[in-house]
Amino acid sequence: MSERKRILFAISDTGGGHRSGAAALHAALLQHPLGATCEYSTIDLITATGLPLFRNAPGLYDQLSTRWLPLFDLIYQMTNGRRRVDTLAQIAYVSAQRNVRRTLEEFRPDVVVSVHPLANRFIGHARRTFNMQFRFMTVVTDLVSLHAAWGDRDADLCVSPTHEGSALLIKQGMPADKVVYAGFPVHPKFTACTLTTSQARALVDIEQARFTVLLTAGGVGSGRLRDLVVAIHERYPAAQLLVVTGRNTSLRSDLQRLQLPSHVHVYGFVDNMEQLMAASDVVVTKAGPGTLMEALVMQRPVIITEAVGMQERGNIQFVVERGLGAYAHQVDQIVTAVGELMDAERHAATMARLVNAVPRDGAFRIAELILQQLELEVPPMRRRSLRTPDLVPHWMVRSSRNRDDVQRQIRLLGMPVLKHLRNMGNLSVRWGGRRQQRNRKNHS
Repeated sequence: MSERKRILFAISDTGGGHRSGAAALHAALLQHPLGATCEYSTIDLITATGLPLFRNAPGLYDQLSTRWLPLFDLIYQMTNGRRRVDTLAQIAYVSAQRNVRRTLEEFRPDVVVSVHPLANRFIGHARRTFNMQFRFMTVVTDLVSLHAAWGDRDADLCVSPTHEGSALLIKQGMPADKVVYAGFPVHPKFTACTLTTSQARALVDIEQARFTVLLTAGGVGSGRLRDLVVAIHERYPAAQLLVVTGRNTSLRSDLQRLQLPSHVHVYGFVDNMEQLMAASDVVVTKAGPGTLMEALVMQRPVIITEAVGMQERGNIQFVVERGLGAYAHQVDQIVTAVGELMDAERHAATMARLVNAVPRDGAFRIAELILQQLELEVPPMRRRSLRTPDLVPHWMVRSSRNRDDVQRQIRLLGMPVLKHLRNMGNLSVRWGGRRQQRNRKNHS
C-alpha cells in the first residue's frame, strides 16, 4: 500500500483570515475522493521561526491593527516592494533557517500551501537551500491590495482570489504562467447553504417579517459596535438586529445590560455564520476579506465600516465599484446606508448584482489545484549554499568577510530601526539599557 500524501498549510494567526482560509481548503479537500486519503497539518510558520517580533506575531498584529494602525500602514508601505521583501526575507532567513527546516521536516510534506505572505520566502528559501522535496504553492487571502510578499517566484503556483489581484501579482514580478485565478477560499458550508431567508430565520429562531441587519466585526469584536447597535436601533426601532461580538465577552455583556428589545439578538463567537447571513437582509462588517467574501458568496449586500490596514482598502473599492454594497465609516453614515438598503427597489437591484458576482466554489477550485500538485514532480533546482555576506546587501553592513561578524551586524542593524518604530508608534517594547551596553562593549 502506497504511503499517504501529506499536505501542509503554512499560516500565521495574525488576524483570523489565514487560519480560516486554510480550514476552508482542508474542508474542501476532505470532500474530494483523493483528498480524503491525504494527511494534513497546519502550522504557524511565522512564530515557528523563533525570531524576535516574529515569534510574537499574533499579539503584535493585534496591537498594530488597533492601537498603532498608522505605524502598521507605515511598515506596509516601507516594505511593499519585491526587492525590499526579498532583501528583508533573506536577512531574516539567516537566523530562522534551522527552525524553518526543522518545522518542515517534522511533517515531511508532499505539498506546502502557504496562506500567509510572510511565510512564502521562508518556505522557498528552505526548499532551495536544503533541496527539500515538496511542491510549493501560495493561496492569496487578500483581494485587491496585495503586498509584494504574496508573490514569491520560488513558488510553483500562486492562486489569486480576484482578476485585479492576478494582474497586480504579475505587475509585481510574479511569472504569469504561475498565477492562477480561482476565487477566494470560503468554507464549503457557505456554498452548501441553500436555506431561504424564511427557513434560515426559523432555524435561528428569529422573527420572520422584520428587516434584518447582521452586524459583525470579526472574531475579537469591535469597540464601535456598541454605539452602532444603539444608533441603528434608535433610528429604525422596528429593524431586527443580529449582533455578533466574537470573543469580546465584555462587549457582549455591555450590550446585554442595555436591555434592548427581544428582536435585538446579541451573540458571542458563533459557528453558524452561514445561517445568520442567510437570515439577514444586509451584513454590516469591516473590510476583512474573510467575512466580506462569505457575505458575497451568500449573496447578501454588505456595508463596510472600516479597513484595518492598507491591505484591506482595495476590498472597499472591490465592493463599491461592483455595486455590491456601500462604504460608510462614521456611525451616522452607516445608519444612513442601512436605511437606504431598506428601500425595496434598491435592495432588489443590489441583490441582482450579487448573483455570480464572485465564485461560490473558490475553495473547491483551489482544492483541485492542490491535488494536481501532488501528481507533479518537484521541479529541479540548484542547491543554494547559504553564504551570509552575499545575502546581505553591501550597503547594510560594514565591510567584513567573517560570517559571525556579519550576523552580529545584522542583529545590531535591527536595534535602531526598532527604536525608531517604537518612538514613532509609542510602542510598549523595551530593551534593557544594561544589556545593550554590555552587548556593545563585547562587540566593540
